[in-house]
Amino acid sequence: MAEFPANVPVIVGVGFHQERNEDPTQCSEPYQLMVQAARAAAADAGSEELLRRIESVSVPRGMWQYRNPGRLVAEALGCSRAKSILSDLGVLQLTLLSELCQSIAAGERTVGLVTGGEAQFRALRAMITQQRVTDTEQPEETPAPDVHLTSSDPFCSDLESRRGLNLPVEYFAIIESALRCHQGLSVDGHRDRLAALYSSFSEVAAGNPHAWRREMVSPEDIRNPSAKNPMLAFPYTKRHCSQWNVNRGVAILVCSLRVAQELGLDSSRWVFPVVTVESKHVVVLAQKRTLHSQPGTVLCGQRAFALAGITPADLTAAELYSCFPAAIQSFALDLGLDGVCPLTVTGSMAFAGGPYNHFSLEGVARMVEVLRAGGRPHRFGLVSNLSGIFGKQACVLLSDVPRPGGYAYEDVTEAVAKIDQPVPLNEQYTGPATIVGYTVVFQRDHPSHAIAICDTPAGERTVAKSEDAFLLEAMMREEFCGRPAEISAGGGFRL
Repeated sequence: MAEFPANVPVIVGVGFHQERNEDPTQCSEPYQLMVQAARAAAADAGSEELLRRIESVSVPRGMWQYRNPGRLVAEALGCSRAKSILSDLGVLQLTLLSELCQSIAAGERTVGLVTGGEAQFRALRAMITQQRVTDTEQPEETPAPDVHLTSSDPFCSDLESRRGLNLPVEYFAIIESALRCHQGLSVDGHRDRLAALYSSFSEVAAGNPHAWRREMVSPEDIRNPSAKNPMLAFPYTKRHCSQWNVNRGVAILVCSLRVAQELGLDSSRWVFPVVTVESKHVVVLAQKRTLHSQPGTVLCGQRAFALAGITPADLTAAELYSCFPAAIQSFALDLGLDGVCPLTVTGSMAFAGGPYNHFSLEGVARMVEVLRAGGRPHRFGLVSNLSGIFGKQACVLLSDVPRPGGYAYEDVTEAVAKIDQPVPLNEQYTGPATIVGYTVVFQRDHPSHAIAICDTPAGERTVAKSEDAFLLEAMMREEFCGRPAEISAGGGFRL
């Protein structure tokens, strides 16, 4: 590959480490899972020397409380001088990978590790068995991470919170209703389609050696609520949702093309990050002009394909972010991938397992394995990521061959902000309105209340709530998106 720049970033090794021990005292803590995954990545690359050469360890914040997780991992791997980088919740998960690739392309680093780990299954088993487990506590004098990426963007508006929107499942169920309306499906037909889609994802997970759950689940067992599969926010049952009770670590080793060649690494296993595009423009759900489609996703996809010089039809596979069904479907719609290629190579966060804040790294690592297999060269894979309630979007294109001009990164935040202006909110509005998205929230297996995002005649938005049992039942039988409603003082609504 002499014709390519020596500082082209290349993924040379990926590693997974998973533990399912029912005894929580025998399970590793999160940073140890990362260490094991990093060692597996070095073995995958065919070089232990890579671990000693690591110049940065990048970690997305998890449910653990480490002050400086990168330092813990670096010390365990024997690269204690490596820069530690930590990104908070709200920072796109793919940002750590793109930051490393940009640094390598600029000649600032030559080898870096991106890793994440969670041990929530350990925590769950500790609660069930009433056994105490602890994580390593770094003393107060532990230096802060060398780089700390933070985010202060809002998760939701005050109005949404005051009207009873609390959990991500409720927000994404509202997006789901807008998708259903856009697709022109009946309520029951849409539930059938979702169940079939997710059953097919469980089949992919069954063939993924790293998946947490590796058995097929029937459409009926996904669609229909039961004691083990309660309805959470219509039309979502528990099996539609991300499963974060896993013990798992993942690691991605990236180096420059020059280092890969110097170490004599097997070039048939190299996968190149080709392009990353990110939008960090945040609009809360109630203020989005279209609930089912995101301008940030559309522009990220357009720019990524243009910079790579390919079209969606050139993709071998995709791993679309799948915290809830609305996420993966909206990505597929906006990126033009419906019917083009597989939408997941992991089996989705519902079946492969969805660690709190690093699943996109698992998607990248699994995509590397997929791109290594079969008809090389010129295989392309896409991994997408969101943050918050679709507040930010990103996608990375990977290939078994480098981009002729080297790795490309683009931030389209400003361009998206120009075309994605928030709809004004009116908390005091009363009178006629039109429902644009809604869900029925369940508590203890019974419908509790409905939340609806509504357009007002003046072009504003409001959020309303109803506890009318008759109305809740009707909203789960018939399509209410597009229907008129009457908003009363205090934010109630009726037809």
